[in-house]
Amino acid sequence: MLVLVTYDVSTETAAGRRRLAKMAKQCKNFGQRVQKSVFECNVDEMHYEKLIRTLVKVMDKEEDSLRIYRLVEPVEKYVKVFGWDKKVDFDKPLVV
Repeated sequence: MLVLVTYDVSTETAAGRRRLAKMAKQCKNFGQRVQKSVFECNVDEMHYEKLIRTLVKVMDKEEDSLRIYRLVEPVEKYVKVFGWDKKVDFDKPLVV
């Protein structure tokens, strides 16, 4: 399933800036960044639950916001991209 992860982490303190870096690092473990605080993650049910648990542990529920959206299949029918799209399609061969 494809999920969209969005977050807003308060960076007014040093601890907040560390949480922001941790949140981005954890999101990169599950998917790819499509905007500064937005990640697309292609995960199965087990990894979906792990993603949620991992990110909730990182965030401060009093200061931060985390939203995870499950996208409807077929995604290509419902997701429209305008402008530069730096997303990599991992289902196609990757030439390095």
